[in-house]
Amino acid sequence: MKVYFAYYPEGKKKALTMSYDDGQIHDRRLVEIFNKYGIKATFHLNAGILDTPGFLTSTEIKDLFQGHEISAHSLTHPFLTRVPGEVVVHEILEDRKRLEALAEYPVRGMSYPFGDYSEELAKTISYLGIEYSRTVYSHGSFRLPDNFLIWHPTCHHDDKLLERCREFQKPAPWDQMRLFYVWGHSFEFERNNNWELIEEFCKMASDDESVWYATNIEIVDYINALRNLKFSVDRKMVYNPSAIAVWIGVDGEAVKVEAGEMVTL
Repeated sequence: MKVYFAYYPEGKKKALTMSYDDGQIHDRRLVEIFNKYGIKATFHLNAGILDTPGFLTSTEIKDLFQGHEISAHSLTHPFLTRVPGEVVVHEILEDRKRLEALAEYPVRGMSYPFGDYSEELAKTISYLGIEYSRTVYSHGSFRLPDNFLIWHPTCHHDDKLLERCREFQKPAPWDQMRLFYVWGHSFEFERNNNWELIEEFCKMASDDESVWYATNIEIVDYINALRNLKFSVDRKMVYNPSAIAVWIGVDGEAVKVEAGEMVTL
C-alpha cells in the first residue's frame, strides 16, 4: 500500500494564496477585486499606523477583510533584526493585541517588515504566538515551505505573474500539492498604474475546480494537520487528532480522514 501526502481539501492538488502588506487605503480596491473573483488573501497590518493619512482606519478592517485573514506586520514597521529584543517583543505582541481586538479572532501569522529576518528572529516570534511569517525572497516555484516561520513566496505580483499563472495551471503529472504564493503591496498598483494586472490575474486564476483558494493561515493549519496524522506501523490505520479533515493519497486515490477520526486504509 502506497500512502503519501498529495492533496489539499476536497482532493485538490493545487492551492493559491495571496499576501499583501502595510494596510494602505488601496487595500480597499484590492479586496474588491479579490472578492469579485473569489480569491482569498492575507493582509499584514501595522496596528500602530492605522488611522494615519493614507492608511486604513481601525474601524473598517473587520468588515473590509471579511473572508480574508488579518495578520501582523509589527506595530510600527521597524527593521526587527536591528532593534533590541525587548522592542521585538513589544512590536509583535502589541500589534497582535490591537489587531485581535479589531478582528475578534487570534492573529497567528505575520510578514517581516522590509522582509528583514534572521534565524534568531524566526525563533523569537515563535515564542510570541506567531505560527508563520512571510519573507520577500521569492523562489519562483510552487513548493511548500520546510519552515513556515521563514516562508518564501513564489513571486511578487510584478514578477511574471501571468506567465507563472499559466505555468501553475499546467502541472506535470508527478507534481504534488502545488502552492502558488503571491505577495506585494496594494499601493504598487496605484503607483505603477497597473491595476489591470491584478484584475487579469484574478480572472485567469479564478473558478478553477482543481485549486483551493486559501488564506495563509488556512494553508498552515491544513499542512500541519496533514503532517500530524498518526499512522500504524503497517500503514493500514491512520488517526487524525486535529480539528479539521484532511485528504491523503492511498494507492493513487484521495482518501478523506475526518477530524478526530480513525480510518482503516
